[in-house]
Amino acid sequence: MTRPVRWGFIGTGKIASTFARDMQLIGEGEVVAVGSRRQESADAFGDTFGVARRYDSYEALVADPDVDAVYVGTPHPMHFANASLALEHGKPVLVEKAFTMNATEARDLVALARSKNLFMMEAMWTRFLPHVAALRDLVSRGVLGDLVMVQADNGRWFAPDPNFRLFAPELGGSAMLDLGVYPVSFASMLLGTPSRMVSMVDPAFTGVDGQASMIFGYESGAQALLTCTSLARSPSRACVTGTEARVEINSDFYAPTSFRLITRSGDVTEYNFEVAPRGLRYQAIEVARCLEAGLTESPLMPLDETISIMQTMQSVISTLEPAPTV
Repeated sequence: MTRPVRWGFIGTGKIASTFARDMQLIGEGEVVAVGSRRQESADAFGDTFGVARRYDSYEALVADPDVDAVYVGTPHPMHFANASLALEHGKPVLVEKAFTMNATEARDLVALARSKNLFMMEAMWTRFLPHVAALRDLVSRGVLGDLVMVQADNGRWFAPDPNFRLFAPELGGSAMLDLGVYPVSFASMLLGTPSRMVSMVDPAFTGVDGQASMIFGYESGAQALLTCTSLARSPSRACVTGTEARVEINSDFYAPTSFRLITRSGDVTEYNFEVAPRGLRYQAIEVARCLEAGLTESPLMPLDETISIMQTMQSVISTLEPAPTV
């Protein structure tokens, strides 16, 4: 890059802070501005990460001529409006996952980006981690043979607070949108869009989806077995099984971790990767690479695939069982 991508952040929450901290480790990007609905939040974020430009509105942030790209790290229900605002001001956008609240919003947002010939990508940071890149390489070289089964889970325990974002309907509360997006996107990366789906979804105490089990079938004959829950801590591992070998990914499969390759005859090869602290910087490196190449989307996280993932999750959530009446 001739110079780092100058990022403006919309949102000052936990994921935005993690991303900003990770970005301090690279030369491909820097956070130069932050926007919040409250000046105090923008100032606190700016103080923590050394960001000089601090705005009390998203409109002011996207209007800053020194911002090259905008990161949207607000709650799910705000993604569509926030990303649209950035696009309307001519800014490339990285939108936190889950990309939107539903597939319709995803299609409309992608259509807007394409109409303006602007770069946009879902911030599925897992795609760009070293262990996932190594897995893709093994699959592409045929080391695993034909893929037969993908298994992945993601479960976290959260205190039952009705105002917490995973449980609050007004904040887009949803185990699928926050946790299930990881195994669903992982299966999509390896197997594509499912042609058949069976799911069971139960509510959390506020009525939003709290736990889901999914079986996906694909035209290739492969299957995926995926689960997520906001009610308990699960192993959060993944396994990719082919006719020649399988890959077992350690917990947490979606974060920096290691894996082992086990051949059909039982030979084991360990793959270890040194990544600190969290690995979100790799998505910033990918955005910088795409912008320098003049791309409007990443080949590793294509927009049509993001739409497909949103449609898949929407179909699963639609099977949510109503909360029992007391």
